[in-house]
Amino acid sequence: MSTNLPDQSNKKAAASGPESDFPAGLSKPALRALAGAGFLRLEQLARVTEKELLQLHGMGPKGIKTLRPALEAKGLSFASESGASGKSS
Repeated sequence: MSTNLPDQSNKKAAASGPESDFPAGLSKPALRALAGAGFLRLEQLARVTEKELLQLHGMGPKGIKTLRPALEAKGLSFASESGASGKSS
């Protein structure tokens, strides 16, 4: 099964970098899950669905609920569940 999650080669860079712009209210397990999957910035989360993020150990519905408004504040959102690049009705 192919996902849009970053490959594991980014894992060390994500875990060591202080350049994350994730919201302060995000739990430590959720932050570790994101860093472990190679996510450093909110912009990267716009490429994945909520469902894909929920598959990460440590990421739960509360983390998604915290990330959603942070993405919206930057004019972003999670990828659509359909995986299609166009809009569907």
